[in-house]
This record gives sequence, structure tokens and C-alpha cells, in this order.
Amino acid sequence: MPSIVRSFFASLVLFSVGAAAQDLDPVIKRASESSISGTELYLKVRLDSPLKVSKLKHGDQVSGILLHGVYSGDSELFLALTVVHLCVERFDRRRRVPNDHWPWMIKAFTPRHEKYPVFGSASITNPDGHETSLEVSSVSVSTEVDVEPKTKKKTTPALSRDVHQKSRRELGPIVTLVANAMANTDYKTTAHLTAERRTVPAGTEAKVILLREVSSSKNKVGDSFQARLVEPVQLGSKIMLPEGSTFEGTVLRSRASRTLSRSGSIHFTFTNLTIPGGSSSSILASVAGAEISQRSHTVIDPEGRIHGDRPGKVWMLLNGAVTAGISKEVDDTTQLIIQALISTATDASTAGTARIAATCISTLFVLTRHGRDVVLPKYTQLRIVFDRPVEIVAKTSGPAVER
Repeated sequence: MPSIVRSFFASLVLFSVGAAAQDLDPVIKRASESSISGTELYLKVRLDSPLKVSKLKHGDQVSGILLHGVYSGDSELFLALTVVHLCVERFDRRRRVPNDHWPWMIKAFTPRHEKYPVFGSASITNPDGHETSLEVSSVSVSTEVDVEPKTKKKTTPALSRDVHQKSRRELGPIVTLVANAMANTDYKTTAHLTAERRTVPAGTEAKVILLREVSSSKNKVGDSFQARLVEPVQLGSKIMLPEGSTFEGTVLRSRASRTLSRSGSIHFTFTNLTIPGGSSSSILASVAGAEISQRSHTVIDPEGRIHGDRPGKVWMLLNGAVTAGISKEVDDTTQLIIQALISTATDASTAGTARIAATCISTLFVLTRHGRDVVLPKYTQLRIVFDRPVEIVAKTSGPAVER
């Protein structure tokens, strides 16, 4: 039994070292069970410095800049890089999202619940010095990376590492928020109507957010989901698609994580586009990038298929330590059981049988280890590209803003 305790503590130490390497504890909050309506704004704030959620207190102020511009219809309400100040309103307690990538022995030592901050208000300082206050709801707090498809070309190991780094650009500590645009009285909106045909050429990129979670373990082939455009699509100075346009996606292939540490994968495409106040059009668009949590270890291949990355060094060390601990305990336990049943048995006579049992059990543990699953939470931002031209009829545009 003492050796069991030693193996557990050894595994726990390795797990703690891996966790300490992260600058930020991920925190996820479901801001709304319903889809984002056209009156809600989507904000991504890059903090000035890494944030430790456990050290925050009620009333603390954190600051950063907008990672992307904030839009409503055709109008840009707030520019990218605009300064944002957030205030911690309270802390909520939620159940920690289980991580099936780690052995159950490690998960037994991790807390089942965690606290996360709720930012109730945001103060945005415009370039002219004017401040705008918004009531906001927290969506997530995490260190994010911008993932792009990996190259198909064969490379040397050193060059392969460079390509991997280029396909994962770190964005830094990010706070994702949603705000009700109607609650903001610092700007007025007036609608202007148009009616014209627009052709979005093939190769055009668009930024969308998912309106529900998509994962390789829960979604099956043929499942549909929706995404919302968060930044107008422009061709020169002309706006082709206003913010708030909705895309409908369909899962083409899905495979959950499997034994032998094989990761899950999912491949989907967008097949329909609807403009606010306008018509629906059939489209064909694929994933060209994603802004996701650094801890997700997700990659995108050149075909747009999203799958879990290969196990890292921490995973190998951790599972190696657990495997060694299991092997040692099975070896010792088998010898004790045989000696208890057979009075004439000695350590030398039972050593062979104990080693065989230890090898079988530890091998079974390694073979049944699952790889990483692919989980894209609600509000995950994707970059998609139109694979073919699409013609749309715009009956109305977004609001024009007067500051």
C-alpha cells in the first residue's frame, strides 16, 4: 500500500508541473442558452498581462484592448486595439469540465468545481477619449491561439517544428464577452434600406462564431448547427455581407477519440447563408482557421478537418509514471496473494507469475488510453472561406451609426 501512495504522489507531481506551465486557468461560462440575437455585441479583449483567476477579488479591475473590431450590421462601433476596462462583479462556482485525456488516478486529485469571475460591466475608451459603458456577460477567460491549417509539404524535423509554430499563433490571455447593444445609449442608430444583388467571390474569408457547441464525440454525420458573422465581409469599400448574417453548417465526418491514444476528429462545411432581412442562399464554405483555447491542443489539416494533436511530453511522462506504478503494485500484490494461498510459495517461485500479471495489466492500461477529443465550445470564433462564388439579394443593410 505505501507504494500505491508513492505512485499516486509521483503522478500528482508530474501533473502539477504540467499545469503550472500554463499562464492562465481556463474559465468558461455559458452567457446565454439562446443564440446571439442581432442586438448583441461580441467582444474579445486581450488582457495586458496573464491573469490568474484564483487571485482575483470582487471589485478588481482588469484592462486590455479589443482583439477585433466590434460591429453591428454594416457599422463598426468600436475599433480594434481600443482600450477596455473590466470590473469583477462577482464569482460563480461551477462544475469543472472533465478532462478525459488524463488517467482517472490524476482526475481523482483534481477539484470537481472551480470558481470563475463574472464581469458585469465594461468601459471602452475610444481613440477620441470618449468613454462608452456597456453591460456585459462573461463567456470565457483563457489563453488562446490562432490555429491555421498545417502544410502538406514534407519537411525536415527542424522545419516541421517551424511550420507547427506558424500554424499556431499565440493570441495571449483573452476575455470573451457579449453585450446588449440596445442598452448602450452612447450612440444612436438609424436604418437605411437597400435592395441589390451582390456576388461574393470564391476565396473570400469571413469571421463567424458558433452558436452551439460542436464536438467529435457528440456530433454525428449529418448534424446541423449555426454560426453568426461577427465582422462584415467587404470587397474593396463595398460591404457584401453585414454583421449578423447566419451560416448553417453540416457535419460531413466525425470520429470520437479512440484507444491506443488516437485522437478524435471532425469535418464540417457551411451550406447555407441568410442575411438579416434578406434572402437565403446555398453556399459552400470550409474552415480556414480557429481561435481556440491553448489547452485544447487542436490542429487543422489542409482539407479543413479538425482533430486533436498528438500527445505531448507531459502526457507521456504522466502516463509512463502511472503505468510504472500500476505494474509495481500488481507485481507486489500478485506475489502476496499467491504466498497467502500457497504456504510453500516463495518470492523467487512467484516472481515470474507476478511479472506476467503486471505486464498484462500495465499493457492493458496503455492500450486503452484514449486520445484527445475535439470540442469547439459555443462562441468559438472561426475563419471560413467560400469555396465557390455565391450570389445574394440584400433587402436591407445594417444600421448606420452616429456617434
